[in-house]
Amino acid sequence: MSFLPKPKLHHPKLPVNELGFTRRDYEGAISTLCAGCGHDSISAAIIQACWELSIAPHRVAKMSGIGCSSKTPDYFLGASHGFNSVHGRMPSVLTGANLANRDLLYLGVSGDGDSASIGFGQFAHSIRRAVNMTYIVENNGVYGLTKGQFSATSDKGSKAKKGAVNTDEAIDLIGIALQLGATYVARSFSGDKAQLVPLIKGALRHPGPAFIDCISPCVAFNNHEGSTKSYDFVREHNEAMNQLDVILGRTPITTDYAPGEVREVTQHDGSVLRLRKLHEDYDPTDRVAAMNHLHERKAAGEIVTGLLYVDPEPQDMHANLGTVDRPLNALEDAALVPGAVALERINAALR
Repeated sequence: MSFLPKPKLHHPKLPVNELGFTRRDYEGAISTLCAGCGHDSISAAIIQACWELSIAPHRVAKMSGIGCSSKTPDYFLGASHGFNSVHGRMPSVLTGANLANRDLLYLGVSGDGDSASIGFGQFAHSIRRAVNMTYIVENNGVYGLTKGQFSATSDKGSKAKKGAVNTDEAIDLIGIALQLGATYVARSFSGDKAQLVPLIKGALRHPGPAFIDCISPCVAFNNHEGSTKSYDFVREHNEAMNQLDVILGRTPITTDYAPGEVREVTQHDGSVLRLRKLHEDYDPTDRVAAMNHLHERKAAGEIVTGLLYVDPEPQDMHANLGTVDRPLNALEDAALVPGAVALERINAALR
């Protein structure tokens, strides 16, 4: 069975958020992925983040393509909007939906095959167009649905389950996102919920293209000795850059940390990202330094996680295009077809 509904009954005293919803209200169907799959941990983190932020489920539009990762939107936010596109084309569908209705929160969930192979161009253009979205790649470095071939994010020199060695260079989606202008860039690990949940919360509150590369071990085909995407390897080579908390504008901010230990980044919507710095000289607002640091730590055999870059003054696609504040799908015919006089004015401006 590919769809297993969860029972509606739950304990009457479960905690509720500001909207009166329990965490169960943000769940979806029962997962049919392999037991222990890192993707299920990411789904749980998305559920926790949306519940803690008190996001109304109907305000979220979740999009996906094809692959194990693209099945996961069925397992969270069952009351939200959803669309499962063809392989690698999720970013285009999300972009079109965002243009039509800017009032929704857009959550794109993809995999390393879906985004780094057939959908690589789609991924790149959605980032450079500054689509206001949270784009999560559940990165396991393997094609799980087709039985374990290397993917485009498999590290050079890593071994497959049957012993084959990958001789191709890996595509680093974090580096691509930084280069093409993503204004919120992070990497995390599905096995580190304490880090992942705040990163997702920050991405959902960020008014611009937010990208999270989440290493998610495939327990069936890529969780063995020699894999660089396994649970053991990531835990042994994880270098956490910072610890992230999201403080909403409506919540009083109090702290008893000494000066210099906390970096606050205020976003346009009033929310604040609080970074507990582990490295005194790391600046999360310096795009070039973030790219250089990634290359340096990769050469040292380390996987950098945490909030790698954030633009405190981002602009999204609607700001760049100068669209109206009202969603385009809510405009009447008179606004969409203003008439011959308006058309002549536009033509005259282009002569």
